[in-house]
Amino acid sequence: MGFSQESIKRLNAQFKGIPPEEIISWAVEYADRPVVTTNFRPYEVTILNAVSEVREDIPVIWCDTGYNTPNTYKHAEDLIQRLNLNIDLYVPKQTTAHRDSVMGIPQIDDPRHAEFTEQVKLEPFRRAMAAHRPDVWFTNLRKGQTALRDSLDILSLGKNGVLKVSPFYHWSDTQLDAYLKQHNLPNEHHYFDPTKVLENRECGLHS
Repeated sequence: MGFSQESIKRLNAQFKGIPPEEIISWAVEYADRPVVTTNFRPYEVTILNAVSEVREDIPVIWCDTGYNTPNTYKHAEDLIQRLNLNIDLYVPKQTTAHRDSVMGIPQIDDPRHAEFTEQVKLEPFRRAMAAHRPDVWFTNLRKGQTALRDSLDILSLGKNGVLKVSPFYHWSDTQLDAYLKQHNLPNEHHYFDPTKVLENRECGLHS
């Protein structure tokens, strides 16, 4: 089953205000090769919990840049065990120690920053998507995060026709906090993305 931009628009109108679990159930029914991606940043636990409650064996792609904080790594291990996540880990081909010795973390205006982002984020992500070839991709994108994400919706068509599903797209931090409290789930606020620096910069995976 393929989707046109018009059909995506109609579905987004129908899904606005629908519980995330119902949106996920609809997408899982449609999907042949669904995946969910995560970096264990703040509020990522919401999409991981919601998706795993609908389909517990769904592949969870974690592209680890190698620059996460100790707190984020502990948070990730806790959630992997707590939610019994089917993690498929992808890491850069070069070790963090090697890169730190020859490049470090370039500033945004440094010409090497694009190469750094390619090494630690974009290449591992492309490798993961090529291996899984998903037709449905669950994400925790939300309106108000970046200008690009404001142009998306609950459903959007990604590259190669992949259906990107963001069931919490219209949720606020306050709503997500209530969700975490209801489900007794921890959050992570010590996350660090070396490729973004500023919170409102796009990560590069959704363009």
